[in-house]
Amino acid sequence: MGIYEERAGRLPRARRVRPDGDDAFVRDTEPLRREMLAHCYRMLGSVDDAEDVVQETYLRAWRSYGAFEGRSSVRTWLYRIATNVCLTALERSGRRMLPSGLGAPHPDPQAPPELAGPGVRWLQPIPDSLVAPDGADPAAVVAAREGLRLALIASLQYLPGKQRAVLILRDVLAFPATEVAGILGLSVTAVKSSLQRARGRLRELSLTAEDVTEPASPDARAVLDQYIAAFHDADAVALQRLLRHDAQMESTPIGTWFKGSKTCVPFLRNWVLGAPGDWRMLPTSANGQPAAVGYRRDADGTGRAYGVVVLAVTGTGISRIVSFGDPGLALLFGFPATLPGWGKETPVS
Repeated sequence: MGIYEERAGRLPRARRVRPDGDDAFVRDTEPLRREMLAHCYRMLGSVDDAEDVVQETYLRAWRSYGAFEGRSSVRTWLYRIATNVCLTALERSGRRMLPSGLGAPHPDPQAPPELAGPGVRWLQPIPDSLVAPDGADPAAVVAAREGLRLALIASLQYLPGKQRAVLILRDVLAFPATEVAGILGLSVTAVKSSLQRARGRLRELSLTAEDVTEPASPDARAVLDQYIAAFHDADAVALQRLLRHDAQMESTPIGTWFKGSKTCVPFLRNWVLGAPGDWRMLPTSANGQPAAVGYRRDADGTGRAYGVVVLAVTGTGISRIVSFGDPGLALLFGFPATLPGWGKETPVS
């Protein structure tokens, strides 16, 4: 029994086995696992869902590997399986969103924040470490990050499943229209038409990927360090200096969100920052953008994970802050759930 059948707990009904068996399958498919995860995340907007779909994709591929005749590349074959599993998953669930997808920005930063309803399915951030391309090709790394920007992922959620798939396969992954047609079981004409509708829908909604700074650049890291220090010091004035005047700020699971530093900063000061030392943030990167895992100190001095904040850093300041209030994200990003023994003088990392 191979590694993929062990996970499934059952044997396939029928399978032609190649002479080198599982070794050939692993050799041909494992190098593609990271990009499969990235693709499924773009389609679904959730790391949890994407990981489940990738596992299902590899199980289905393993079962049919003996019948694979090489009429397309293994990469295209895997994308066909993964995309169709994603489309099936999307049929069963509603779109994932950010608070800005629920309505207009809130005008009053003095009002208490309101939680969204229990039926909202939130978008999740993805750690760069899970999907960074193998190898050291800088161009490939930059291209992968651009295709995972949080604004782009949020935009894709507005598209029906097949339009989403066409846009990703054509505009993000640069598959030829003929290959996209084969992956989705469509005609080339239908692919071109679907692509035009998807692009038009995003233009209609004014949803485009932001021109943000690479997270590893000195400028982006400097802004992230200043943001972390401002939270540690509960310094609203320092945050004001970092934000663009038109900055947007939203935080799951809060339904209210803000646009413009004149409302973002007072909201942070009144409802979030607390006292100096209440927050500690540890730097990371998510969706090809600078990010931090946030901890808030409780009464016994233990820092407990709050979630992850992702920044869109441009040449003129922070244009967007998206905070994901989910403590489980700390573990996903490789950080502990708690920081014990946290005192007032804990240095900023």
